[in-house]
Amino acid sequence: MLSEVIATRYVTPLREGGSLPGIVEADDLGTYVMKFTGAGQGRKTLVAEVVCGRLAQRLGLRVPDLVRIQLDPVIGLGEPDQEVQELLKASGGLNLGMDYLPGSIGFDPLAYQVDPAEAGRVVWFDALINNVDRSWRNPNMLVWHGDVWLIDHGATMIWHHNWPTAQAAAGKPYDASDHVLAPFAPDIAAAAAELAPRVTEELLTEVAAEVPDEWLVDEPGFDGPDELRRAYVDALLPRARTVHERISLEARPKAPSGPPGWLTDLLGERPHQKKSGDR
Repeated sequence: MLSEVIATRYVTPLREGGSLPGIVEADDLGTYVMKFTGAGQGRKTLVAEVVCGRLAQRLGLRVPDLVRIQLDPVIGLGEPDQEVQELLKASGGLNLGMDYLPGSIGFDPLAYQVDPAEAGRVVWFDALINNVDRSWRNPNMLVWHGDVWLIDHGATMIWHHNWPTAQAAAGKPYDASDHVLAPFAPDIAAAAAELAPRVTEELLTEVAAEVPDEWLVDEPGFDGPDELRRAYVDALLPRARTVHERISLEARPKAPSGPPGWLTDLLGERPHQKKSGDR
């Protein structure tokens, strides 16, 4: 289960996304990117972050650790930005945090090489969760210590905004032609062979169990959080078996070939790597 911490200081907002997440410090001395229940997208964004983030981790993909964060609205009294102050006031109680990765930078497909195997795993996973927010315009990936990390899964599983369509959504195709990793010749078949058998009913049940009850109550058509958790399992399980057959990858300009990692710059050095003798 997700560990729980208490927010002790609001540091700064992150204005890249519409939900206005913020960087906070917590009582475990950790620093987190916090997503709020009072944001415009509501608690389903946090549900998606937990289900998809934890599923990705269980499948061996890199996602920052997730925690439950308790927020006292009084923490926002000294915040000068009225919009942020109102968001903090509206988000008292349980929220979601993602481990802050200091020194990470946004993924740039023109500067970082991804091998077909890893590209295939990410594209296959995004197809499974129907992620519409991993395009070259908004990659939602970071490079940290030379590795690619996946972030921001709030815009996934769009069927949970209209549950009567969930079962039909399992058979829908996934257009990956605009995916940020499309130019890296993702090996979808290998990813499906590796990952699909691991997406079992037991795994999905365990992942769904990590969503707090508070974010699952009062959902129309469901008799409580456990029944709603089961709906996430029932939507994802059949999709995992066959989604690879319905991933479309239109011809895109191919990325330069080479080993995974930073592409060599004009000086013949890889950026953000220590040179010999550096401390």
